[in-house]
Amino acid sequence: MSTEKLNKEEKELLDAFEADEFKSDLNEKRRTQLVKLAETTSKKDKRINIRISSRDLEALQRRALEEGLPYQSLVSSVLHKYVSGGLKDVSAKKERHRVHR
Repeated sequence: MSTEKLNKEEKELLDAFEADEFKSDLNEKRRTQLVKLAETTSKKDKRINIRISSRDLEALQRRALEEGLPYQSLVSSVLHKYVSGGLKDVSAKKERHRVHR
């Protein structure tokens, strides 16, 4: 790893990690909270049925194959990222920009 672009704090952290001196301060209470949050977030308890074009489904299946996961998991992940704000609809933003010109 190139350390040329690291600041002083980052270099100190890297040095500590490489010297096996880096210790986590994650306590058991916080670990339990994170595990519960992860379980709640990943719990898939609802089923939906949608109609999409065969072309889009085939593209989803190809992308999922490239990622090494089932296409339903890919669709679920994309939807989750979108509703949680991690994925933006770029085309809608472009359309709004065009309308306001």
